[in-house]
Amino acid sequence: MKRLLALITCLLLTIGLPASAAPALTGDLRTHDPALIRTGDDWYVFSTGDERVGGGTVQIRHSSDGKHWTFAGTVFDRIPAWLSTEVPGVSNLWAPEIVKRGSTYYLYYSASTFGSNRSVIALATNTTLNPRDPAYRWVDRGLVHRSLPTDDYNAIDPGIITDGQGVPWMAFGSFWSGIRMIRLQWPSGLAAPGQGAPLRLADRREPPNAVEAPYVVSRNGWYYLFVSFDFCCRGTDSTYKIAVGRSRSVSGPYSDKAGKALLQGGGTVILSSSGRKIGPGGQSVYGNTLAHHYYDADANGDFRLDLRQLSWGSDGWPRVS
Repeated sequence: MKRLLALITCLLLTIGLPASAAPALTGDLRTHDPALIRTGDDWYVFSTGDERVGGGTVQIRHSSDGKHWTFAGTVFDRIPAWLSTEVPGVSNLWAPEIVKRGSTYYLYYSASTFGSNRSVIALATNTTLNPRDPAYRWVDRGLVHRSLPTDDYNAIDPGIITDGQGVPWMAFGSFWSGIRMIRLQWPSGLAAPGQGAPLRLADRREPPNAVEAPYVVSRNGWYYLFVSFDFCCRGTDSTYKIAVGRSRSVSGPYSDKAGKALLQGGGTVILSSSGRKIGPGGQSVYGNTLAHHYYDADANGDFRLDLRQLSWGSDGWPRVS
């Protein structure tokens, strides 16, 4: 019977139909722009900071089963002083990304103020995610990339992907000219020297160019670019939704399922508002788990963490179960 149920579930996922409801997440779920990572049996989510908690720096939550979550502190005790010089008025750090390379964890995050593109993407590193480990210490590695009001892009929302040749890349962007990309280098994790203007990956082609939060995933010879369309941060009036395109090259061009280029307004929507879960977005992907936040209609529009399973159809496109 167990084998039969497993086969039925697999078939339902393959053809894109929902199998059964995922177990409800419990605990401290007040997470915005979640970056998901696992190490052994431990799950961690890094998320946008709150100026009332840990001085506004990146927040950390932990789970031993992926279902029940607890608050596990912040990366720093306060925002590094150099960031306040780079971005006057910054009160909290945004939209982190966490990746592991060798024995080092690389935490990328944004510093900005709402509605401005005077922004910075910065980096911190650690050799463990376990705060009980004597080696646990986040080290500030400084600037990765910045944007200024004279630029046509916004340096926030980093998403890291290492290509098939081992070269790391950082997609980023929010509104302005859309999603951009630069090349990084290991082991520093910082920007590679000698680059021109950031590459262009996605553009809605109509004001106000509401696309942000890029995340790139490599699978079966394709690179998949996940983005958030439309507007976050408005409680139950939020219109966020998650869309995707793909390319054979990490640097594009990316096209959606209908063949429309993401640089020409394309993007296949795979998750939008449903029931009490309003405005899903700010996503990351770990394995086949999609992490995102939404605005909970049952909690006066406050934001919450959600984890959804990705399945991949025979056409190679992701679906949210």
